[in-house]
Amino acid sequence: MRRATAGHVGADAPGFYSVAEVARMLGMSTMTVYRAIADEEFPAIKIRGRLIVPAKALEAMVDAATASQAPVDAADYVPPSAA
Repeated sequence: MRRATAGHVGADAPGFYSVAEVARMLGMSTMTVYRAIADEEFPAIKIRGRLIVPAKALEAMVDAATASQAPVDAADYVPPSAA
């Protein structure tokens, strides 16, 4: 199965990425992504202790950065806490 990069979604593109995949796509360490998720600065879903990143969140960030031709804040893509 072919993996799509954020912003280039095809019919066989995954709906979610692992933290390691996101780190590779963004050119940063896995620990940096984990820390951003823990600090609620990066969107993720936790399922039974495993964190996954919705492909749609990455696509939205790429689209926004491309449209505005400026950096976007990933924290803007994290839903408010339900606490």
